[in-house]
Parts: sequence; structure tokens; C-alpha cells
Amino acid sequence: MNDITIKHEQQLSNEVKAFSHPEMSESEFLEAMDKNFMSLQHFIMYYKCAIMEIETKFKVLNEQFSLKGESNPIEFIQSRIKSFGSLYKKIEAKGIPHTLEAIEENISDIAGVRVVCSFIQDIYHLADCFLAQDDIRLIAKKDYIREPKPNGYRSLHLIVEVPIFLEHEKRPIKVEVQLRTIAMDFWASLEHKLRYKKDLSAAQLRFLSGEMKVCADQSAAWDKRMQNIRNIIR
Repeated sequence: MNDITIKHEQQLSNEVKAFSHPEMSESEFLEAMDKNFMSLQHFIMYYKCAIMEIETKFKVLNEQFSLKGESNPIEFIQSRIKSFGSLYKKIEAKGIPHTLEAIEENISDIAGVRVVCSFIQDIYHLADCFLAQDDIRLIAKKDYIREPKPNGYRSLHLIVEVPIFLEHEKRPIKVEVQLRTIAMDFWASLEHKLRYKKDLSAAQLRFLSGEMKVCADQSAAWDKRMQNIRNIIR
């Protein structure tokens, strides 16, 4: 690490001390972040750059498959940076100190990239190709396709570390990558919207939870049938 990088890190550390109080409320947390705008700009920039790196890697793989005469496995790619409100709730739930250094160290899904594929096999093939790249470090892997969540949620989750190359430094940044089929993404998007309806009784919530689980299982069956059809055609 060179002198310029060290100086920048020290400046960033000094700027974030203003919002490192352990009993800070959400409004105070957001207000303190607003006052430390420049350090936050650097912080968010790191994750935006990491997203660009990840997206480019998947787009290159998709292009390569196309040139080989194969169908493009990727339907679309989405990305997001976690909002400060969501970030605050997560650091409170985990008891993480209110500093950018602690947040960067302990929260791995500040940046998220979602890759939506055509078929289940595409997910695993893409993931293998992506993880084989020598500048990608796998930190954690959760396969909710083979082992779905109790509510029926399915997706392949990868927590990876990717280097970003800045003017005077190379910096490793964590990114959460989710790979899922169109059917999985359709179900997850609707489930997310329905989950935040607050005017339902406990009985209604139980009923709808069961209905959503049935829909998830039906979507999974649809994915398997489409994969079988594809295998027969091939």
C-alpha cells in the first residue's frame, strides 16, 4: 500500500468517526452519513465499481457462448447498492459498529448482482466459469436451488471478492451474486411485494404463505420440465 493510499485511508477513517457512536438512532445515523458526504461517496464508489467488474465478467461469458453457437444463457442482469436505511437495520441487527470500516468488513451484500438465466443448468455452468477466474475469490456459497428455503425461495447465492483498480490502489470488494431462472425470479419478485402488505390478519398470512409455497413448488416443477425438454432437443 503506497503513501497516497495510506493517507486516503486515514482521512476516510477520521471522517467516519463522527457516526461511530454505538447507540445512534437511524435518523442520527443517516444525518451523520449526510454530513460525511465525501467519505460516503468514496465508499459507494467502491461498490459501484465492483458491480461493473462483475457485470462485465458475466457479459463476456454470455458473448463467448453466443460465438460458440450456443444460445445465450443470460436473460438479463440486475444490480443494486443497499440503501442506507436497509444498511442501518442490518448493522443494528448484527451489532456492528457504526463505522465504514466495520460495515465493509462485516456486511457482504452491500453490492448485489442478480443474473437471471434461461435454464437451471445454465446457472451452474455460469457459476463454475465465473468462479474459475483467477481474480474472483469465493467467500461463501448457498445453494437454495438444491435446498430451497422453507417458504419455497430458490436461487444460487455467491459471496465473492473482486478487485477494483483505482488511480493509486487495487482494492478487494465483496459482492453478493444471485443466479436464478426466470421462473425463480418471477416468484421471488412477487413474494417480495406481497411480504410487505401490512393489513392482513395472521390467518390470512398463514394461508398466503402456504399458497406462495405451492406456487414456488410449481415454478420449480416448470423449470425441471423445461430443462428436460431442452435436454431432449439437444
